[in-house]
Amino acid sequence: MLFLTIIKVALKSLYANKLRSILAMLGIIIGVGAVISMLSIGAGAKKDIMDRIQSMGTNLLSVRPGRGVSRGVSTDARAEMTVDDALAVLSEVDGISRMSPVIDGNGQLKYYNTNTRTQVSGTAVTYPAIRSYEVEHGRYFTDAETDRMARVVVLGPETAGNLGVTKDQLGEKIKIKGINFELIGILKSKGGGGRFNPDDQALVPYTTAMKILFGKDSLDNIDVECKTGVNMTKVEESITNLLRKRHKIINPENNPDNDDFRVFNQADIIETASEMTKTMTFLLGGIAAISLLVGGIGIMNIMLVTVTERTKEIGIRKAIGAKDQDILNQFLIESLIMSCVGGLIGVAAGVGTGFVIGKYTEFSTYVMPGSIALALFFSMGVGIFFGYYPAWRAAQLNPIECLYYE
Repeated sequence: MLFLTIIKVALKSLYANKLRSILAMLGIIIGVGAVISMLSIGAGAKKDIMDRIQSMGTNLLSVRPGRGVSRGVSTDARAEMTVDDALAVLSEVDGISRMSPVIDGNGQLKYYNTNTRTQVSGTAVTYPAIRSYEVEHGRYFTDAETDRMARVVVLGPETAGNLGVTKDQLGEKIKIKGINFELIGILKSKGGGGRFNPDDQALVPYTTAMKILFGKDSLDNIDVECKTGVNMTKVEESITNLLRKRHKIINPENNPDNDDFRVFNQADIIETASEMTKTMTFLLGGIAAISLLVGGIGIMNIMLVTVTERTKEIGIRKAIGAKDQDILNQFLIESLIMSCVGGLIGVAAGVGTGFVIGKYTEFSTYVMPGSIALALFFSMGVGIFFGYYPAWRAAQLNPIECLYYE
């Protein structure tokens, strides 16, 4: 039999049993749709996490105080990290382009009868460039205002909205912990949520935060931006060695647990987050792929029933000259057609489901072309794998026995 004739006969056979064919394809449709939608959720989560991390700034190192160390023994007391430490890091470590001391705290903000509670951070003028913030309305504070501990504030757009202030209120007074501050700027929205929302915060000069708002003598964080192209690991090692020297820490084992500070490398954070989301994506895809296997078993069951029902037809075809390979090809092509058609419908269902999930739920979705190709390839493989045994069984039937089969 010619190959095109085999395809024609396979299509005619499937069309003659439409309901049975649709039910056989249903498992593949659900499986492919589930794989694509689950992979789109995983890809969307990865994209969201990467965007949030990268929106915090590029080439970023963060130095934070850890537990205190006394005579080589860690204590429960929180270590102190000073402005002098921050200045030393900037001046003595090569490969650093910008640095900002950071003081973190919470405070009640009030504008007339409206109030909100949010994070208040004291920073240097370099902070927006390090953290990739943009001022949409107004301006950021200056070095002169930092030096004289000026009472000026820049609000995140969500905080400004909670207080009911807009660009028209620039220059007016806002109370932070009962102290009057001049509103000089509103940041451009970056989006985000979770434990820290970059759109919901108030930024003031770090000197003002230390001496006026929170009464602190030490820093909560030192944000460091490395120059483009430098080895961030080497910069991290240089900062570690400098702070050990300044804090008189002897650590021959080079064990971070013996330091009274921690240096966080954003590149390491991105790599860790990427590995976590990759694992989650594989897990979701693997769970969804099980339904594809179930669909394949459904196709095999249907094809076995079909072979039994068409035993006499197989005998007639063999009697008039059809070879075993022709019979095998016919039933294998029927299985492949069902899996491919089911795969295409499943792709449409998966893409549509991903779109609905992304639009009407809190989950972000991103359908990758690679996931569509993978699902289609897998559905074809399932059709061939689970269709081969029924096709082989049909090809091995004895034509004489088939002709006498009732």
